[in-house]
Amino acid sequence: MVGVIVVSNEGQISSQKNLDNLVVSSELGDPLAGKRVFNKCKVCHLLEKDSVHRIGPNLYGVINRTSGTVPGYEFSKAMRRAAITWNRETLSRYLIKPKDFIPGTKMAFPGLKNPEDIQDVIAYIREHTE
Repeated sequence: MVGVIVVSNEGQISSQKNLDNLVVSSELGDPLAGKRVFNKCKVCHLLEKDSVHRIGPNLYGVINRTSGTVPGYEFSKAMRRAAITWNRETLSRYLIKPKDFIPGTKMAFPGLKNPEDIQDVIAYIREHTE
């Protein structure tokens, strides 16, 4: 299995200090493995074109979209103000620990601890929505 490895200069990925030092390799994640990881996300998110929102926004088309802009979902002020373009790097950093990357986000999920899982779920989202 080929995956992207997300590491910090100090080998830690959970603190805000280390989030700023992340290095993301250019390898792509495994979408099949990402489907399994996305099961954790399905409690709050859908990934279907023209579908409704759940507790969290529908993630269809999230790649290259600006944070806090999907129509019909009430995002936190923090998410709207962040104005981040969601791509492999920004999603990787966010999924490690959402509340550290965007303080004030409504996302209650604490984050994914396995760097390979992060890249796999991003690959699944990308493949499923392009």
